[in-house]
Amino acid sequence: MNKLFQTLRNIWSIEELKSKILVTLSLVLIFRFGVHVVLPGIDPTKLAALAGTKTGALGLIDAFSGGAFSQASILALGIMPYISASIFMQLMTILVPQMQKVQKEGESGRKKINQWTRYLTVIVTAVQAGAYVGFLKKMGENAVIESYAPYFWLSTIIVLTAGTLFVMWLGEKITDKGLGNGTSLIIMIGILGRLPSAFKNELSAKLAAGSGGILIFVIEIAILIAIIMGLIVLIQGVRKVPVNYAKQIVGNRQFGGARQFLPLKVNSAGVMPIIFAQAIMFLPTLISYTSFENKEGISQVFSDPKNYLHMLIYAVIVIAFTFLYTALIFNPKQIAEDLKRNNGFIPGVKPGQPTVDYIGNVMDKITLPGAVLLAVVGILPGFAQRLGVTQGFAAFFGGTSLLIMVGVILDTLQQIETQLLMRQYDGLMKSGRIQGRQSVTSTVI
Repeated sequence: MNKLFQTLRNIWSIEELKSKILVTLSLVLIFRFGVHVVLPGIDPTKLAALAGTKTGALGLIDAFSGGAFSQASILALGIMPYISASIFMQLMTILVPQMQKVQKEGESGRKKINQWTRYLTVIVTAVQAGAYVGFLKKMGENAVIESYAPYFWLSTIIVLTAGTLFVMWLGEKITDKGLGNGTSLIIMIGILGRLPSAFKNELSAKLAAGSGGILIFVIEIAILIAIIMGLIVLIQGVRKVPVNYAKQIVGNRQFGGARQFLPLKVNSAGVMPIIFAQAIMFLPTLISYTSFENKEGISQVFSDPKNYLHMLIYAVIVIAFTFLYTALIFNPKQIAEDLKRNNGFIPGVKPGQPTVDYIGNVMDKITLPGAVLLAVVGILPGFAQRLGVTQGFAAFFGGTSLLIMVGVILDTLQQIETQLLMRQYDGLMKSGRIQGRQSVTSTVI
C-alpha cells in the first residue's frame, strides 16, 4: 500500500504528467456536462419512452454516447459517426491504391486523410441525425414542443452534427494535450457512466430475490473479474518468432549477429470484429423497426443477445471478420522484406517467399484461437442474461463494452508507465511493463 501511495506521489510530482491528467479530466467533465443538455424543442419531462433504448439493439449506441442517445441530448450521436468514418477511411487506405499512395506521403498524407475523415464525419452525422429525428418523432412524439415542431427537423440536424464535431474536437484535444487516446477515452467514459446504475440495479435484483441473493452477486463479481483477467491475456497475448541477424563487418567493427524475436499478436484485429458484428446484427432491426415495439419476428433474432441463433450468427460474423481484418492490416510480405533488408532471417526458413509463407501460416494458426476467444467474449453478455443477470449489468460481462474498457485502461496505464520509467521512477507494475493495445478504430485507439 505504501508503494502505491509513493507511485501516486511520483505521478503527481511530474509536472508534465500532472498537466496531462488535469487537461484530460477537464475535457471529460465538459463531455459529461454536454450529455445532460437536451436538444432544443424537447420537453425533458416527457422522455420516458426513450428509456427502452438503454437496452436491446440501441443499447450499444447509447452506451458509446454515455447515455446521451436515450436523453435526447445535443451529444446524442456521440463519437460514433467519427468512428464509422475513420473505419471507412482506414479500409480505403488498404483497398484503394491511390489512398495507399496518399498514406505513404508521411505527415502531409496523414493530414489529408484526417481532413477527409472529418468531411466524411459531417456527412455521416447529418444522415444519422435525420434518422434520429424520425426516431424521436415516433418514440417521443409528445416530447417535441408543439410550437417548435416546424423548426425541429432542421435545428436538430444542425445541433447534432455540431455536437458530434465538438466531441470529435474534444477527443483530438485529449490526444494532443491530455493523457491517452481521446476518442477511446470518451467512449470508455460513456460506457463507465452506465456502470454505477447497472451495478445498483443488479444488487437490488439479487436482494429482492431473497436468501442467497448476496452470495450469487458476489459470485457474479468474481466471474466478472476472472473474465477481465482473461481478456487482458487475450489483448496482450503474442507469439514470438525467433529471428537471427547476420553478422556484418564494417571496417574494424562487427555489427549484428544477435537473436531477437518477432512478436505476432494473437488478437491483431482488436475490437474491430465485434464492432463490425454489432453493426451487421443491427441492420435488420433498423430496417424492420420492429424491435422498438417489442414485436416478435425475424428482427428479434438479431436484436435479442440471449437468443441462441443470435449468438451463433454473431459468433460466425466475429470469427470471419477477424480473419478478414487481420488479412487486411497484416502484411507478411512486408515483414519478410524488412527482415531481408536488415539482414535478418528466421532460423531454418529460406528468405523470400518461404519466409512470407511461414509468417502467414504462423499468423493463421494464432488468429484462429484468438478469433474464437473474441467471439466467446462477444456472446458472453447473452449467456449472462440467461443465467439471471440483469441486462444492463450483463453488458459488462463481455462484448464491445468490456473490450473497450480493458483496452483503453491498459493503453492509458502504459502511457503513465512510460512517463514514470523515463524519469527513473518505479512503474505501476512489478514487471515494469504494461502492454497497451490498438485503439477502437486502429486509426485514432
